[in-house]
Parts: sequence; structure tokens; C-alpha cells
Amino acid sequence: MEEPTKRELVLHINGEQRTVVVRQAETLLFVLRDHLGLTGAKPGCLNGDCGACTVLVNGTPIKSCMMLAIETVGKPITTIEGLDDAPIQQAFVRHFAFQCGYCTPGFIMNAQALIDRHPDADDAMIQEWLESNICRCTSYQEIEAAVKEVLKASKTSVTR
Repeated sequence: MEEPTKRELVLHINGEQRTVVVRQAETLLFVLRDHLGLTGAKPGCLNGDCGACTVLVNGTPIKSCMMLAIETVGKPITTIEGLDDAPIQQAFVRHFAFQCGYCTPGFIMNAQALIDRHPDADDAMIQEWLESNICRCTSYQEIEAAVKEVLKASKTSVTR
């Protein structure tokens, strides 16, 4: 049997250019984890339902198990490792918005995109955005509280 065709890709991840040689059919999730050692995005359902693998591509939350790595060439990718202790991460800790932590990076990435795109998000919008991620360990109240804290703080800093 023939070896699958591999290709060199230059990806823009967390503000750095990273070069990898991968099969054209490899998902972004497995390229991040297996080729680049960025293990924050987690393999959960592997069919786009759970959101544990969420990363930002061009600032949009994307389930990395559903996107080929080759599709991200030329687009900025941000993983949980690239947030560098962002306010939303700190708020998750303060509000105990996790238990086992497996889904937490995906929630944080989705919440970061919400905060960036909709700084005036109301409760309904927050709930709608969080519906794309699943947590089996804890309630969503703590997660919503963390998001609301960061949204409130960003509004306060803008009005000063």
C-alpha cells in the first residue's frame, strides 16, 4: 500500500509561525496535539458535538476535530496555550467553573471569542454561545458567572 501524501504546512499559532509535515487529511486537533505538543484542545467526541477541542481560527471558535489542518494555512490560530493567563482564565478559577477540567479549555476559548466579539452580550447570548460546549461534571452557572465577570470588567475599563 502506498504511503499517504504528506505536505509541509506553515501554521500561524499563538503568534508564531510553526512548520509541520502532515498528511493532508489530518485534523487540526491532531496536528496541534501530536505534531506540535499543544495538548490543551482535547479529543472528546471527535464529531463536533462536545466542544472540548475548541480553538480560535481568525477569532472564530472552531471545533478543531472538524477542521483539516490544511484549511488553516494563512489564518491565525489561537489555542488555550496562547491565551497566556487571560482574564477569562482567571475568572474560571475564581468562580470554580470546572471540575475535572477536561472540557475547560474549549469553554474558555469559546468564552474568549464571545467576549471579543460581543462585549455587550446579555444572558441569552451567553447561554446560546455556551450551548456549543458540553460539560458533564458541573453546572453551567459557574461558567456563566465567569463570563459575566469578564464582560462586566471590560465594560468598566472602557467607560473609564
